[in-house]
Amino acid sequence: MTDNTPTKQLAQRFPSNFVVGAATASWQVEGDSQGRGSSIWDDFAAVPGNIADGTKADPACDHVNRLEEDLDNLAWLGVDAYRFSVSWPRVMPGGKGKSEKGLEFYERLVDGLRQRNIKPVLTLYHWDLPSELEAIGGWNNKDIHNYFAEYTDLVASRLGDRVEMWATLNEPWVSAYLGYTTKIHAPGHGDAAKGFEAAYRLMTAHASGLEVLRSHGLKNLGTVLNLTTAIADEPEVEHVADYVDLLQNRFWLDLLAGRPLEQKLFDNTKDITDWSFLDQDQLKKIAAPIDWLGINYYTPFRVIAASVQSKQAVGQDFSLFPGTPAGAAMNPLEPRTEMGWEIHAPSMTATLKQTASRLPGVPLYVTENGGAFDDKLVDGEVHDKGRVDYYLNHISAALDAMDQGVDLRGYFAWSLMDNIEWAEGLAKRFGIFYVDHVTQVRTPKDSAKLIKELTSLRN
Repeated sequence: MTDNTPTKQLAQRFPSNFVVGAATASWQVEGDSQGRGSSIWDDFAAVPGNIADGTKADPACDHVNRLEEDLDNLAWLGVDAYRFSVSWPRVMPGGKGKSEKGLEFYERLVDGLRQRNIKPVLTLYHWDLPSELEAIGGWNNKDIHNYFAEYTDLVASRLGDRVEMWATLNEPWVSAYLGYTTKIHAPGHGDAAKGFEAAYRLMTAHASGLEVLRSHGLKNLGTVLNLTTAIADEPEVEHVADYVDLLQNRFWLDLLAGRPLEQKLFDNTKDITDWSFLDQDQLKKIAAPIDWLGINYYTPFRVIAASVQSKQAVGQDFSLFPGTPAGAAMNPLEPRTEMGWEIHAPSMTATLKQTASRLPGVPLYVTENGGAFDDKLVDGEVHDKGRVDYYLNHISAALDAMDQGVDLRGYFAWSLMDNIEWAEGLAKRFGIFYVDHVTQVRTPKDSAKLIKELTSLRN
């Protein structure tokens, strides 16, 4: 599978306390929708055409019923930590009250991890908002942070004594811009003004969730952003790449750092929204210190002049960046993953260094990194050389940033297993375990064997 020498050399670059983990998200893996309330993703998936292959939440990876097997797979990998998300409607159907059955599932998950000496890393929100909360405005409701606080209080009350690392949100950029600005993700509004408000409201929820977690005496609290580099291939589009960088990266980091939002943001969006929903007291709360920041990195955004023939990537266009100046196009270069995303490991290093400079003093984790490839199960084996190379190069690039002074504490592979890739359905495989979506049999790919090698060869 791999030449053991470079794998060992890579493994021995890990500091002794460096966390190696794998990650999943609730709606993508759990199944058992009868055991929880409805979410915006259930509503979205029920509309023909929203999910590429018509996939719905059941059975996904049937994780709820195959929990012990999946925990054993994590133990086999030798990972230090498992990053998972709690399904808000599983523990609080309809956004109110509580489900004892749902809470007990996460207790079994957390206890099973701890029994295997695997650190639970809990994400409170990975996109599955209860349908009933969307019905009253969702992430455009000015009181949504209060609903999130109640949910956070429930989870913290039940799991706070056993979970050592907490994230409030996963990728609010995706929730806001794919779900509200465009119709790519749930709830699919296609309204740029709603997208900007959702971006802000998500961060107010982060602030309220953080307050609740701290009130429980919990520590090691952070949030997770999908950050990347915006590359201008010609000088004449540098201003476009800069605006992409503003919406993708600086907006979130400025909020967390307590810096004023940039005037360029207001200038470029004045015909879309007046930003009257901003509240100075809330902005101060959003800037409360966090203990760590998670970065989900997959691919850079490469910008060229519109006059040049471009290679459009799936889900990468300027509709995701309302207010972008005209005259440019996205141009992901080869090699590319099955998602159409450019594979460019040096951008991982650049992203980590850039983030460390923009949010100084905050330890960083790579909380997701991986790629979709055309995996084939042949004679009980999956030789996913593209993904193996991707991991080797990107883990090395992450460690390069650490060697250059970035306070990087860990790396999580996305994903533990093939799952529902949101609007792409089951066709795009990101897992290190191959999942037969008919039989639910899990098979470790060569990439899983690589992670196992890396964890076993560490100093």
